[in-house]
Amino acid sequence: QVQLVESGGGLVQPGGSLTLSCAASGSISSIAIADWYRQAPGKQRELVARITYGGSTNYADSAKGRFTISRDNAKNTVYLQMNSLKPEDTAVYYCNADIWSTDSRLRAYWGQGTQVTVSS
Repeated sequence: QVQLVESGGGLVQPGGSLTLSCAASGSISSIAIADWYRQAPGKQRELVARITYGGSTNYADSAKGRFTISRDNAKNTVYLQMNSLKPEDTAVYYCNADIWSTDSRLRAYWGQGTQVTVSS
């Protein structure tokens, strides 16, 4: 069984920074592609950033220049460093990952989400 657990959310003032973590545990061989999504109240869930196993990254326009996605393959953990945060970044942030399990199957998993609130 595989689990994704996000952490690092919280309340931050505009212009501040937060780093989110997404740790995979269980019967894991490796994380293939990993994404960070977010969902604000009343809005659809949107893709914020993506990273491949090799480290290639893509960002939503709203995240470019402010957010950085990274990964530690040895720890099966993905990070989202968020700088220059704005009130409109307020949302629940979710980790989504395609994970190779030890039974050689590739499956998609979601974390439970972590709340990020940007407010003075």
